[in-house]
Amino acid sequence: MDLESTLDELYALRPHEFTAVRNQRAAEARRAGDRELAERIRALRRPTVSAWAGNMLVRREPDKVRPLISLGEGLREAHRNLDGEQLRELGRQQHLLVGALAREARQLAAEEGQSVGDAAFHEIEATLHAVLADPEAARHWAAGHLDRPLNAPVGFTGLEAGAGATVRPARRPPEPPPEPPPEPSREPAEDAGARRRRREKLDRARQDAEEAERQAREREQAHEEASAALERSQAALDEISERVAALSQELEEARERQRRSERELRSARDRAAGTSRAARDARRRADKAATVVERLGAGS
Repeated sequence: MDLESTLDELYALRPHEFTAVRNQRAAEARRAGDRELAERIRALRRPTVSAWAGNMLVRREPDKVRPLISLGEGLREAHRNLDGEQLRELGRQQHLLVGALAREARQLAAEEGQSVGDAAFHEIEATLHAVLADPEAARHWAAGHLDRPLNAPVGFTGLEAGAGATVRPARRPPEPPPEPPPEPSREPAEDAGARRRRREKLDRARQDAEEAERQAREREQAHEEASAALERSQAALDEISERVAALSQELEEARERQRRSERELRSARDRAAGTSRAARDARRRADKAATVVERLGAGS
């Protein structure tokens, strides 16, 4: 077992199957003595529906997603070269391709019995826009291991002039006329105490946000563990129910054999009672006949 193959396995599963299998693989790694791998597997997060659908699109339709990667490279090149005509054409292709791929991901999810609502659909589109804009996001998405949707940045990243890239210089605008000196503000200057209080308030808000995020992660982790326990309990109940059904069938068959044996026993008793009476009658007749023989013999 290694992390890469485990990632491939887990993120190919449907979201509701993820947690139980992840915990099982972590336990297997721990039993094998690889505690570091076990902890890394245990830390993996269950994918959202939109992330799972995007992973499935990468895995099942590689020929359809390669044009998106190429389009992103073309868009970034057009931005570097400030080629407006090319940008307009590639932007039109971007709109068509992103919509088509998002609908393809939704259809793949539907074939697996998983509905993709409007919010998840928009998250898929945002992920595809992020792939177009950011080469690092494109590499991350192409691995098929997303657990959350990607956020499209404002503009494009990675647009620095690389080797051989030609950046067209922008035309220098005319120098603006000198601005008049600013008028003195009529509002009272903010004193140091107010600035300090605002900074303290901001610090508290950040601490509260960090604490809320920590608690949210803990609750999500607890929910995943509870979901895994529920799935294990359900599997155990299903197994026991199947065993009970099998034993009930065996019990019913045994009872039928018992009833048949009881009928055979009663029939055998009746036959034994009849033969017992016949044997007694025959014995009496035999005894009487022997007595007659004895008397006749004595008289002769």
